[in-house]
Amino acid sequence: MSIEVGSKLQGKVTGITNFGAFVEIEKGTTGLVHISEVADNYVKDINEHLSVGDEVKVKVINVEKDGKIGLSIKKAVDKPKPKRQRDNRERVESFESKMNRFLKDSEDRLASLKKHTESKRGGRGAKRG
Repeated sequence: MSIEVGSKLQGKVTGITNFGAFVEIEKGTTGLVHISEVADNYVKDINEHLSVGDEVKVKVINVEKDGKIGLSIKKAVDKPKPKRQRDNRERVESFESKMNRFLKDSEDRLASLKKHTESKRGGRGAKRG
């Protein structure tokens, strides 16, 4: 089996260092999960997240010419699409309807104000007597 960037594999933690964990993904093939690729949040001590012998799902993020394999645990987790995209559309529609309502109310008030002001000043169409 050839190891390709982007593929998700099951592996076993074989060693832990202060900068990451070594994970065996095939018999005899080991890659490194850098400490920054263990979890979405900041990892101060990798031992709080992983132990030797743990079974983990990893994603291959790079394969160097010298054969070194870079792995990620946090990128191997399928995350649901953010709900935010839907919310933004709803917000835009809501904003547009509010803006249209405001403009209509504003035009009605302005027309009423003009009509009322002109009749008191004796402007256009006002009766002079």
